[in-house]
Amino acid sequence: MSRAELLSPEGLRIDGRRPAELRKITSTTCVLSQADGSAYLEHGNTKVLAAVYGPREARHRALVLHDRAILNVELNVAPFSTGERRRRSKNDKRLLEMASFVKQTFEPVVIATLYPRSQIDIYLQVIQHDGGTLQACINATTMALIDAGIAMTDYVCACTAGWVEREAAIDLNYMEESSDTSEVTIAMLPKSSKITLTQMESRLHVDKLEEVFRLAGEGCKQMYEVMDKTIRDRAEDLARKMAV
Repeated sequence: MSRAELLSPEGLRIDGRRPAELRKITSTTCVLSQADGSAYLEHGNTKVLAAVYGPREARHRALVLHDRAILNVELNVAPFSTGERRRRSKNDKRLLEMASFVKQTFEPVVIATLYPRSQIDIYLQVIQHDGGTLQACINATTMALIDAGIAMTDYVCACTAGWVEREAAIDLNYMEESSDTSEVTIAMLPKSSKITLTQMESRLHVDKLEEVFRLAGEGCKQMYEVMDKTIRDRAEDLARKMAV
């Protein structure tokens, strides 16, 4: 396979996966003792840490809502997370945009009316970036919110899909994202199959859109199985410790 070839004649991608195959996923919860909820997620070589604090008193009283909690999302990228080492400020346009996507994704899902006049803070740290950062942030946030005991209507599972050379593929890595690949990130509620977020990085022909969306939806369902197993294993482990 040549350096510029993203899909081999045998149908294998540059990292050896099939088009409909996710990268290896490693996840765990309760990784930060000071946070109310936390999660660590490795999606291939993309690594994200999520921490949730709250519900707690809002820092800015002018923003308080008397009938529900407000969500605050902050996202940072470590200077060493990519090959290009540079420090991003909190006002970086791309980081603010991604944080806004995460907030928009969870606002309809978190049952905020249970926590009136309060604030829920979500902090995301991208430790390593190798493609699919937004999907990893959303999936890590879901597990951290569950770990914090925040009530939600369902899991939120995210997956990226795109058109790689001649066919659709899911869970794009950095090399594929950097090659002008048309891509879509969706966040789905697995029980109802409702979409809470659709975000496109570039133009995608309408003839290819249906197949890309279908694959992204399948990827979300695969992510749900992984995340649900992580949560259940953690709950069983806590139950065993409390029974001793």
